[in-house]
Amino acid sequence: MKTFVLLHGAWHGGWCWREVASLLRARGHAVTTPTQTGLGERRHQFSAAITLETFVQDVVEHLEAEEIEDAILVGHSFGGLGISGAADRVPGRIRHLVYLDALVLRDGQAPFDIMPADVVAARRRLAAEQGGGLFIPIPPVSAFGVPEDHPLAPWMRRRMTPHPLSTYETPLRLRHPVGNGLPRTYIAAADPAYPALAAIQARLRAEPGWTWREIATGHNAMVTAPEALAEMLRGLS
Repeated sequence: MKTFVLLHGAWHGGWCWREVASLLRARGHAVTTPTQTGLGERRHQFSAAITLETFVQDVVEHLEAEEIEDAILVGHSFGGLGISGAADRVPGRIRHLVYLDALVLRDGQAPFDIMPADVVAARRRLAAEQGGGLFIPIPPVSAFGVPEDHPLAPWMRRRMTPHPLSTYETPLRLRHPVGNGLPRTYIAAADPAYPALAAIQARLRAEPGWTWREIATGHNAMVTAPEALAEMLRGLS
């Protein structure tokens, strides 16, 4: 039996892992799906004080409160930052890091520092016009590689919540290199690829220490290809 901790990305919550978590549990694995402060069922905790450090601490506290050891820690998209931070602070609780079509930052970088300028400008504009300067409003499901007519598209629309702008503007603080010496795998969603991650993925493919995998679906692989993703995760050592 393996222990999986599945961390969601921006605008999502632990709910997005429903299908993958069910498949893994049916195979006898332990699975938790924490939700970050201010999102999903924790949207009532939204605050201008939320930073990227808040998200890191969410993951650390979850691992410690649930007394999780030997975890395969999976971070989707923005969730890649939370798992990097957790590996930096509590590596002894983690067995393997999995970055699922995820952001990967070095110490001192903020998400907006490394994202394409047009994407940054668009998100700042939306936050100013529709989010009171505090949050980025919910994008259409197609932005995540999910067709608007997908059977789970209505479910996604009901569950997604605005995302704190401040988490894109504050830096990730790491005391060690990314991954902190732990085994790490990057799974790129390749069909269609998520354009905002192109530069990050090109850099990581050239860096030593990464195992590179691809899955033939869009950015929200846990929604559009849960069976294939679950099997890929099960195969990790």
